[in-house]
Amino acid sequence: MISNLIALVYDWSMGVIMIGVFALVCIILIGVLVNFMASGKKRDDIQED
Repeated sequence: MISNLIALVYDWSMGVIMIGVFALVCIILIGVLVNFMASGKKRDDIQED
């Protein structure tokens, strides 16, 4: 009876999927950023004319 009065019943499956997708995108972006930082030119590699 109380559960019919309280409108807090929510399907969590879609929220969990969205959080998982967001976490996956964040991990991919961090991986790309680390890759750019690791493969970037260092000051010693730049030739001075």
